Amino acid sequence: MSNLVDALIEGTDFWVNPDSDFANDDFAQEFGDQLRLHHNGSLIPLTKDKFEYALVDALNDTGHSAQKLPNGNPGEDVVVDGSPWSLKTQADRNIKRDLIHISKFMELGRGAWVTEEDIAALRARMFAHMRAYDRIFTLRCLSTADVADVKIYDYELVEIPKALLQSSDGLPIEIKTDSRQTPKPASCYVYDSRGLAFELYFDGGTERKLQVRSLAKRNCTVHATWEVKIAG
Repeated sequence: MSNLVDALIEGTDFWVNPDSDFANDDFAQEFGDQLRLHHNGSLIPLTKDKFEYALVDALNDTGHSAQKLPNGNPGEDVVVDGSPWSLKTQADRNIKRDLIHISKFMELGRGAWVTEEDIAALRARMFAHMRAYDRIFTLRCLSTADVADVKIYDYELVEIPKALLQSSDGLPIEIKTDSRQTPKPASCYVYDSRGLAFELYFDGGTERKLQVRSLAKRNCTVHATWEVKIAG
């Protein structure tokens, strides 16, 4: 019990984007409480499933209508004020603050995977998948640190514009012919005025999944950040 009391006393520092349409101080406080209580019993960052529950609870507690959909739903993860949202998490050890990585945007399943036309058809599946939701968010744990017997977790909630991912439509596809994978992986690179905006990576491994790599955070919206402090 004393560890829980200590965790609550330590509190959470947060920042809220004043232009956010849902993240305000009350939301940030509520979600920060969820993060803090999670880390009172766990050293690992919030997982996707726990993120969904925590977000829904925080939104419902701050005047919104939110519900979590069943696990395994192929499209949206939660519905907020009637709008379907897709949620992701990122907490890899080599995370980069300015570049977002989604290790599994979606599963690609069976089907032809040989030519550029085949990969373009897989990309079209991504566009069809995105029709199921209005918005895409990722909760990122950027760092962890130990300072004077206090564990510190650094989180941010980022919205990825659907239109940004849809801008890959019609762009060239590069099949990695030198790869030993079967089927061969492939990439579609999207650029903006400052360089690479993101890469769609069609992973031909056993999972056959789509990754989003090196997505520049400059083209996204950070809705809120948290610094979670846990004593002991």
